Amino acid sequence: MLLLSATGGANAQSYADSLEQYRKQYIADITSGPRSPVKPSQIKGISFYRADVSYRVLGTLKETPGSTPFMIETHSGKKKPFREYGTVTFTLRDTLTTLHIYQSIDLIKDAAHKDDLFIPFTDGTSYDFTYGGGRYLDLSIRDIKDGMLQLDFNKCYNPYCAYSDGYSCPVPPSENRVQVSIAAGEKMFVQ
Repeated sequence: MLLLSATGGANAQSYADSLEQYRKQYIADITSGPRSPVKPSQIKGISFYRADVSYRVLGTLKETPGSTPFMIETHSGKKKPFREYGTVTFTLRDTLTTLHIYQSIDLIKDAAHKDDLFIPFTDGTSYDFTYGGGRYLDLSIRDIKDGMLQLDFNKCYNPYCAYSDGYSCPVPPSENRVQVSIAAGEKMFVQ
């Protein structure tokens, strides 16, 4: 029994450690480069919910082959072409939830990004604790295993528009505006 408890604690600790590394890399990525939305002096305004493995859920994927491409609105008023890849249904905080998964039409043409999947969403934390314009979760077709897809909301992040003007960030479509509160991942940026 003690060994199981120690192993469980070690797994939780190693998950928290790997998530911490992931977040450090994320901050490095958004604060470096000519198009970076955050200046290094603003890093203190970036914050996250504590790591919580209960926000890492397994969902059932339902693909939508042959879906018609459509245009997603962006915060700048421009529109970007996407297609629905499918939906993923999962239970979070005793609530059955479905999110739509998209692929960028532009990125499908790029060999390095052809497997990229994208979930823009808003939830019960939006406007109060997280960016009102929604948060994003990135996945890959390679993450799909036997019709199942693991979603780790501890890795959801703000679009560049949360930090600065001048970006064309997709606005989550109405079907991805969920009522459940997802108190995980990146919080609202504070300047």
